[in-house]
Amino acid sequence: MTAERSITLTIDGRAVTVREGTTIWEAAKALGIDIPVLCHDERMRPVGVCRVCVVDVGARTLAASCVRPCEEGMKVATATDKVERQRRMLVELLMSDQPAECPKESTTGDNELFALARRYGAKGDSLPRGAGRGEDRSSKVIAVNHDACILCDRCVRGCDEIQHNDVIGRTGKGYGARIAFDLDKPMGESTCVSCGECMAVCPTGALVNKPVSAEIKPRVHLKQIDSVCPYCGVGCALTYHVDEEANRIAYVDGRGSAVNDERLCVKGRYGYDYAMHPQRLSRPLIRRDEAYPKGSLSDAAEEARKGRRKGHLVRYEDVLPAFREASWDEALDLVARRLKETRDRHGGGALAGFGSAKCSIEEAYVFQKLVRAVFGTNNVDHCTRLCHASSVAALLEGIGSGAVTNTFGGIAQADVALLAGTNTTANHPVASSFFKQAAARGTKLIVVDPRRPDVARYAWRYARIRHGTDVAFYNGLMNVILAEGLQKDDYIRAHASGFEALRETVARYTPEVAGEICGVAPELIREIARAYGSARAAITFWGMGISQHTHGTDNARCLIALCLLTGNVGREGTGLHPLRGQNNVQGASDAGLIPMMYPDYQRVSDPAIRERFEKAWGVPLDPVPGLTVTEITTAALEGKIRALYCMGENPFLSDPNVNKVKKALAKLDFLVVQDIFLTETAEFADVILPATSYLEKQGTYTNTDRRVQIGRPALRAPGEARLDWEIVCEIARRMGYPMNYGKVEEIFDEFTGLTDAYKGLDYDILGKGGRLWPAPDRAAEDGIQILFDDGFPTPDGRGKLVPCEYTPARELPDSEYPFVLNTGRLLEHWHTGTMTRRSYALDAIMPEAFVEVHPDDLARLGVKVGEQVRVSSRRGAIELAARSSTSVAPGSVFIAFHFREAAANVLTIDAVDPMGKIPEFKFCAVRVERAAASADAAE
Repeated sequence: MTAERSITLTIDGRAVTVREGTTIWEAAKALGIDIPVLCHDERMRPVGVCRVCVVDVGARTLAASCVRPCEEGMKVATATDKVERQRRMLVELLMSDQPAECPKESTTGDNELFALARRYGAKGDSLPRGAGRGEDRSSKVIAVNHDACILCDRCVRGCDEIQHNDVIGRTGKGYGARIAFDLDKPMGESTCVSCGECMAVCPTGALVNKPVSAEIKPRVHLKQIDSVCPYCGVGCALTYHVDEEANRIAYVDGRGSAVNDERLCVKGRYGYDYAMHPQRLSRPLIRRDEAYPKGSLSDAAEEARKGRRKGHLVRYEDVLPAFREASWDEALDLVARRLKETRDRHGGGALAGFGSAKCSIEEAYVFQKLVRAVFGTNNVDHCTRLCHASSVAALLEGIGSGAVTNTFGGIAQADVALLAGTNTTANHPVASSFFKQAAARGTKLIVVDPRRPDVARYAWRYARIRHGTDVAFYNGLMNVILAEGLQKDDYIRAHASGFEALRETVARYTPEVAGEICGVAPELIREIARAYGSARAAITFWGMGISQHTHGTDNARCLIALCLLTGNVGREGTGLHPLRGQNNVQGASDAGLIPMMYPDYQRVSDPAIRERFEKAWGVPLDPVPGLTVTEITTAALEGKIRALYCMGENPFLSDPNVNKVKKALAKLDFLVVQDIFLTETAEFADVILPATSYLEKQGTYTNTDRRVQIGRPALRAPGEARLDWEIVCEIARRMGYPMNYGKVEEIFDEFTGLTDAYKGLDYDILGKGGRLWPAPDRAAEDGIQILFDDGFPTPDGRGKLVPCEYTPARELPDSEYPFVLNTGRLLEHWHTGTMTRRSYALDAIMPEAFVEVHPDDLARLGVKVGEQVRVSSRRGAIELAARSSTSVAPGSVFIAFHFREAAANVLTIDAVDPMGKIPEFKFCAVRVERAAASADAAE
């Protein structure tokens, strides 16, 4: 390996030694010398088009410091009269083209051109003023003023090189040249995904935020709060700019961190105003049983539920006929009394609790402690049962740990990356930008999914497998790897068991056999297998397209076997990474919000472990693993679960077979819902407790990388809303169990003291950037990124190769229900829409439900794009608009589950994976036909 050459030069008379290839601008920055720039941003390649950064290197002309590399012995002057005159003239020229009505101070105080104009006294009035390139206000979130654009191309490079969305370019000639979106479409009609990166890097007023929830004041008048995004498992670091007087967030910036490097998606940048929505719960509510039975509300609420009113959301005033306002004392006394009565009369097993992956680690910890130590049962679960429970089950079995073995940023060191069953551009958009960046640098992306995701545009190979045939496909890959000797025998001998049984099973899945099952050409199977098997370093990511099946555990087992077979664990650029869905699904699981595990995945059935927690909590604990989400629903229908405490979860829309869930909720003797809005589940509650949103509280959250970060409060809570952990602790106290904490840090310290993974972490060490767990060295900059470089935390220290046979889905298409339904998320929305449909920007961009249907199927059905169709299954029916899409294969359809008026889970089957107990959200049989209204209109 060639050693890097060093170069010594002087800048403004000061010597500096740098690596060969370093630019003058970078060397000057290292010395603390400021050289102004307009077109340059350190995260993007330098282009040297604005020339404001010119310096004198003793040559005939001044040099652009952002692109000029340093030379041995070079003497650089950064602020001579000649240099300053040229900069002043350049700024004067640029200011002369700024629109006359443009304010000389930007909306946020970030206009770099105006800052330079003030510095050089340039007003732009000494030259003829240009105008006429126009404005574009078609985007819901960004305003475009072409007259303010200086054609620095920072927006183009930000879109192409940071987010890798490839939307922005240039059009026109001469003075008429301007930036353009796609093939010169209005921004709001282009393929722009509203991530705001172009706006964030723009140095002028050409691209600015439209106000979302408040007047956008200059940042000097706002308070900056460093926090973490409340949406997906990526856990992007961000800064809220808060108008404290008005108790409003004005805007959001991405923050530099190991997670997102300042990047955000549309939800992180523009989806914050849900917390300030007027429909926030602010006082406890108690049901008027005599007037309204469970699940029935006012006529206005019913209209909203059926989608007949704009917004389709139940308002506070809608439920007042069915509920009455109450004091906190009355509400908490009622909750504690009813829960205690149920426990004392029917036993702890008659109670259950649903927690939330949107709540903090501390809130998850005290909630599961309440259920176990006070209710006397392990019937506690949360949304991990609906997303990655099968992945965790397979990982615990296969490698002894349910967490990722490498961060998603580890793809930068991989030469092959497998993306299985994941639509990362919608579900983990900032992570997907790193995947696309890796592809641009030469990493071979292999994308496998029945529904073609957007990231497939960047793939080296895309395999559209038939729905539910993952096991056959991955067995086919392993068949080729073994047949061609691409397995890593030394690694298998040292670190894996079960090899012979696996080889015997996959021997039957030749590319021809596997291809016949999964609908992929045998040669493509061979090509993908050879690339993965011969890779120096291959990393594997997967999403809910793998896990949300009745054979989801088998799917994950195959991916684990593929990694172990090729030795792709424990090294740079390798690893197993199930991409977590919600912002704290990892942390909530780590905190014990699952029915068979105490915190840190310590089994409730293990006597020694149980004794440890009994000693810590001071009460005897139930040795029997509890019921999962779907089992709790069934048990409620059977009268075995009589009372349910639901904190931040919305099973009415999130769980499969909504009609079954509805009956179960209505049958409960007592339901308490603790949330920030009147969710669909809250409509069935006996008591509704108003909680604080993510933006109003402090707590820790663990992202998909295992990075533990602190979310900090930016707003004051509305009305009488209280912190979740304080509500839980107060209920425990009123039930006779002392659960007393002075502050949230005390809860975190108790939790970490009962774990190995989080041992040594505290609020001081987490700071602003967080830390990966495990973090055995407190003095280190971070925790351990790559796990299991020398064996696994299994009983024998070896990974387990588990052979799996292909089995079809539980419910297959037939003549009555000929289509396969696939469900999932959209970029702009989040789960049941409770938050995002109350965010102005997100709801404006994607306001209505739709079903994706292949154009050939639409033609065969005689349905036009935009017409209402009725989609029905054996469990129910919904009506929504039809969209033509080649992303779905003929014979299949896709529906997002965010919209209550067309809830996809009305259709889904509640069959579950036998090991992970996860529902089959990704496969059921449906029928598609023109809705009655569309048929009548056509006639």
